[in-house]
Amino acid sequence: MNTTQKNNLVPILIIGGLFAIFGFVTWINGALIPFMRTLNELTEAQSYLVATASYISFVVMALPASYVINKIGYRNGISLGLAIMAVGALVFIPAADARTYWVFLLAIFIQGIGMTICQTAANPYITILGPIESGAKRMAMMGIANKVAGALGSVIFGALLLSGIDEVNEKLKTVSDDEKNVLLDTMADSVHTPYIVMAAVLFIFAFFIRKANLPHVEAEEEEVVVDGVKTSKTIFQYPHLWLGVLALFVYVGAEVIAGDTIIAYGISLGISADDAKWFTTYTLMAMVGTYALGVFLIPKYIKQKTALIISAILGIVFSLCILSTSGFTSVLFVAALGIANALVWPAIWPLTLDGLGRHTKTASALLIMAISGGAIIPPLYGRMVDSGKHEMMANGVTDVAELSAASTSSYWILIPCYFIVLFFAVWGHKIKSWKK
Repeated sequence: MNTTQKNNLVPILIIGGLFAIFGFVTWINGALIPFMRTLNELTEAQSYLVATASYISFVVMALPASYVINKIGYRNGISLGLAIMAVGALVFIPAADARTYWVFLLAIFIQGIGMTICQTAANPYITILGPIESGAKRMAMMGIANKVAGALGSVIFGALLLSGIDEVNEKLKTVSDDEKNVLLDTMADSVHTPYIVMAAVLFIFAFFIRKANLPHVEAEEEEVVVDGVKTSKTIFQYPHLWLGVLALFVYVGAEVIAGDTIIAYGISLGISADDAKWFTTYTLMAMVGTYALGVFLIPKYIKQKTALIISAILGIVFSLCILSTSGFTSVLFVAALGIANALVWPAIWPLTLDGLGRHTKTASALLIMAISGGAIIPPLYGRMVDSGKHEMMANGVTDVAELSAASTSSYWILIPCYFIVLFFAVWGHKIKSWKK
């Protein structure tokens, strides 16, 4: 590992602050989804386009981001990404004034572009800033910063955006069109202050990152000897990379479902929005506690691979528990998915990047593209919920408690996701050649 300084504490703290920003911006989606559903009068499936707009940017921008980072370096790439995120935050202001859903989605997409650049730089940076065997430990530290900030963002934006939303939803059923517009305009105004503050903080952080003392690091080059001649492998000759991308794709989808649907799910069960706004925090705090265990246990007591196997098995178990319970108990099992999810991201990255050498930046871009699982799998969940409710209503079911069964049963989509992660943990990461 080539590094200009031996003490990595300062860069770890700086990147930790960056991951905190990722978490804050990402996990407010849990509050945005029910907020947008009311503000723009959306269906369940339409409201989950909030997640799609955020995560689809990782498909569009990951490879261009890798190119940009190769040109300007990790530090400048992170600074640029933060500035773009700040611009996205400002776009929320005209979106709220126009009360137009596609403009909100555009703002979220722009923030996603900035986050893609930051993530493409930050994840490989922290992974190779030290021995690969302890990569999951450093990533777990980043996870703690990410999820604590995410929990804070969920609570703050839940309080700002969801306050009184139950009363608004009831009034919207009976008021005239003019009164409805007044109610929704007032609701939209609550977006202004938090997003102006967010933009200011992001611009300030972008400036300071450019001045930060981040050491230069590069992954070690891997050479392969074929008939006595040294040669380098291409990116397509690493099966474990592509399996890691698939595992990360389904994992992110599962993680977003656990964090972003839980508030709307609680509300669908008849729980008030004032109580449900805390539910994303339950999921994130479960992740933080498990991250702390990971920092303590990896790699001294358990290997990264073992942590990933345990996580996948817990994901399957908790998903089955959601399906077999109801009410607040099932909400708690959705939150418990945070325990299953916490160490998946930290373990997949080092297991996937191990031995990729000069291909690390490109491989990191592919892994960042896999975050698009958060754009595809949650809307599938939303569509399943809508389909289930429509079928039940067609059969004469109108009771809210009974209709909520459609939301519960749709969580089965998580089970195949965790099985794919389990395959990668047990076998996939070992497949270093297509010939084996």
